[in-house]
Amino acid sequence: MASPIRVLVVDDSASVRQTLAAILNEDPEIEVIGTASDPFVAARRIQSEVPDVITLDVEMPRMDGITFLRKLMSQRPLPVVMCSSLTEAGSETLIQALEAGAVDVIQKPRMGVTQFLMESRLRICDSVKAAGRARLHCLPRRRAAGGGIAAPPKKLTADVMLAPPRSSQAMARTTETVVCIGASTGGTESLRALLEVLPADCPPILIVQHMPEMFTAAFARRLNGLCAVEVKEAADGDTALRGRVLIAPGDRHMMLQRSGARYYVSIKDGPLVSRHRPSVDVLFRSAAKYAGSNAVGIIMTGMGDDGARGLLEMKQAGAHTVAQDEETSVVFGMPKEAIALGAADRVLPLDRLSAELMRAGAL
Repeated sequence: MASPIRVLVVDDSASVRQTLAAILNEDPEIEVIGTASDPFVAARRIQSEVPDVITLDVEMPRMDGITFLRKLMSQRPLPVVMCSSLTEAGSETLIQALEAGAVDVIQKPRMGVTQFLMESRLRICDSVKAAGRARLHCLPRRRAAGGGIAAPPKKLTADVMLAPPRSSQAMARTTETVVCIGASTGGTESLRALLEVLPADCPPILIVQHMPEMFTAAFARRLNGLCAVEVKEAADGDTALRGRVLIAPGDRHMMLQRSGARYYVSIKDGPLVSRHRPSVDVLFRSAAKYAGSNAVGIIMTGMGDDGARGLLEMKQAGAHTVAQDEETSVVFGMPKEAIALGAADRVLPLDRLSAELMRAGAL
């Protein structure tokens, strides 16, 4: 058996340290080697024993988590999973953490809510295991401000979740194509790299990125400020339009729907699907059902198999399907599973996904 992933838990709350350590130690693939109450204690522990993964709080005494993360990534890069209560005010800070090199963000357990805590166990352990497998050199880096980037163009202003698609509900080939993208670990910065080079008139794009509640709105705002396309957190009933990117809200499933020639999204509660909510499989299956050959499916970096079967259903319904390659994936889990199922028409590196999206969208 492979050695367990050794984790250092860094948080100023003793109860959070105890809870996180207990949750992680329950997983046989994870071993908590210690805890630290602030970055200074963590630095001393790292000198004596280097962990495979660090879970890191944001607000701590003596030094905040973002500052410590930046110092760590410049001196001794290690996979870091940020841990926060994810208040609205803190969401922008957590996005900065991802830009600084954090692999993922998880939500602190909300004690007293049994169902949420049980679902948090899956999310926390999966995030740490994905971080343990992450290849930090694959994280896309933001281009320098003086790198000659042109200013972006002006913006244009569980019921049937798992049911197999019925081809009769998808339209024959139309003039509009809908692009559906699924990503998980490493996806936030990879999506930024993909979207920021798209023109303002690109096909409508729907995205499921595994992330907690109250984080997706800030994530969408950040991308909206960087990209020529309009990026927003999806709301129930939003229309899929050219030049618009809709991101599934954290903790809610997003499905593509059709009314005549109009595509729109439905935002629903429901059980975890493929261990996630939002689930890539839910989005992809709805695209197979309602868009068929009018859809493009792209599965990107992430751990697990969410989206693999859904991408296969999209392909079987006539959609063009693409998987990110191993060399540019931070975690080659989701794309690998899709490729193994024969679900991907093409396997491409991250820097070619945007061009492929535009090419397939014009077919």
